[in-house]
Amino acid sequence: MTERRRVPPTHLSGHAPPGSALSPRTAFARLPRLVRALVEYAPLDAWEQDTVTLSPALQRVRRTARAFAERHLAPVALSVDVRPHGPPGEPGAEAMEVLRAAAREGLLDDLLPRPFGSAAPRLLAEPLYFPAALKTEELAAVDGGLMLLLSAHALGVAPLLLAGDLGALRRFVLPAFRACARGEPQLLAFAITEPAAGSDVEDGHGAATARPGTTATRAPGGWRLSGRKCFISGGDLAVGVVVFAALAGEDMRSWTAFYVPKGAVGFRVTRTEKKLGMRASSAAELEFDDVFVSDEHVLGGLRNGWALNRAVLNMSRIPVAAMGVGFARAATDAAIEFCCRTTLGGRALVDYQDVQLELAGMLADTAAARAMVWAAASRRQALQREASAAKFHCTDTALSVCTRAMDLLGNHALLHHERVEKIYRDARLTQIFEGTNELNRLSVIEDLQEQLLATMRAPSKGPTP
Repeated sequence: MTERRRVPPTHLSGHAPPGSALSPRTAFARLPRLVRALVEYAPLDAWEQDTVTLSPALQRVRRTARAFAERHLAPVALSVDVRPHGPPGEPGAEAMEVLRAAAREGLLDDLLPRPFGSAAPRLLAEPLYFPAALKTEELAAVDGGLMLLLSAHALGVAPLLLAGDLGALRRFVLPAFRACARGEPQLLAFAITEPAAGSDVEDGHGAATARPGTTATRAPGGWRLSGRKCFISGGDLAVGVVVFAALAGEDMRSWTAFYVPKGAVGFRVTRTEKKLGMRASSAAELEFDDVFVSDEHVLGGLRNGWALNRAVLNMSRIPVAAMGVGFARAATDAAIEFCCRTTLGGRALVDYQDVQLELAGMLADTAAARAMVWAAASRRQALQREASAAKFHCTDTALSVCTRAMDLLGNHALLHHERVEKIYRDARLTQIFEGTNELNRLSVIEDLQEQLLATMRAPSKGPTP
């Protein structure tokens, strides 16, 4: 008996075939050339269409990051997610190889231009966080855990850059970048969160009454740090950690940033957390037991840590928003693939218009989130209200899109190899770190506080009740 081969459909249900005279592709071809310059039937895929709107330097960043993710992250994404939880400082052979590849290919030292780092000098014309947002989306679209493993390093570097201390850059950042250029990954970490202070270290109202958990006491030639920091991404792998501490006997207004090198006496990693998602990246608890830090390791000056912390967060929330875009994109792509290869009643799921409507909404929400990120990232100066709004909106969008993808996959959504449940777990963390989404909503209002107060004081323009 000869097996009958299924004939591929020429069009989807409810749509004119692409070659039909009623299809925009065919109809637009008959328009005058001048008009065709204004309207188009999307001959390029959506990713390519977005990419070509960027400057040549940013296009290269996006293409390079996508190629790296597909080459190095995709083959191991599922296996690193289910790897047993190991001891601190041991991320596993596959994750370490990704780190080495990132170091060799310039993804760990790209915050500075050549010859100090790997970034193209042309990127100096772009806002600092735009390349980071592009790279983060591409990595997140393939794997959240490995993305964070690579991206948390930039968060550790950020306060060293923003402190404005060229000596600190020379002593702490450039040696790490040179090691990365040799293919030897040396990571830095950013430590603000404390066991009894999560949002209080990111919000002025909460910080006003918070009791500092990590303190610095004056000592001959420097300071002695005591306390704990928790949920520090990459803290167990870092060669150095930027630690924020209050001066002994003072409140959070005295917050100061200190660079603590790995191996300092009294500094140890007590554990790494077993997490819901982003499992390839560690979340470490750090202990400081009378750790001596010299005056040369104070970053940005005494009592300037609060301003430095808020400046870092204003910048870093834009790449976190881009993580949300990457997760929404990954969930949408997985849903589209599933709906194209899965049949119901002899028809592919994508042939049903209710499925098409759902996919269209997911595509639109993802595109809108990306536009929000790119708009915020295109500013020369990061605005808190834009960075915070992008962070909470894009990460909330990611969860919404992931939920709809799981609905489309049904029971299959629970299967690890389908990727959607993993994307959901990874995306959920973005609503919590870099300030919870509730805190970021309040940050938007904080940025508008003077404007709102002025409106409250102004005479009413409406009718008198």
